[in-house]
Amino acid sequence: MTAPITIDTAPMTPANDQRVYWHRELPPLKAEIMGEHVLEATSGRVRGTLAHRDELWDECYRDLLANTRERFTQEIERLGGRYAHVLDEHVDTRHDDAAGEAWLRGRFTYMLYR
Repeated sequence: MTAPITIDTAPMTPANDQRVYWHRELPPLKAEIMGEHVLEATSGRVRGTLAHRDELWDECYRDLLANTRERFTQEIERLGGRYAHVLDEHVDTRHDDAAGEAWLRGRFTYMLYR
């Protein structure tokens, strides 16, 4: 007896369907500008300070970028766009002395395209 044939009804998209373009990367030529926006994201908090601690900085930076990708996906959808082109970014450290925790905050200026 053979297994039943199933049809996948999910839309097919290329594996490299890029939505966020960083700095020198350019969105597709057919994309239309919708406007400039700012997105903020943070990393998770870690114990201690980030000053002169490469491992903690790297951990927080990876977490910040993961959170930033997720936020971009949300914002592109919310604003009805298709692509975001990051024009400028500023990452700084934050700390809560009372809790003994530190984290990174990123502020990204981007152009939204449809």
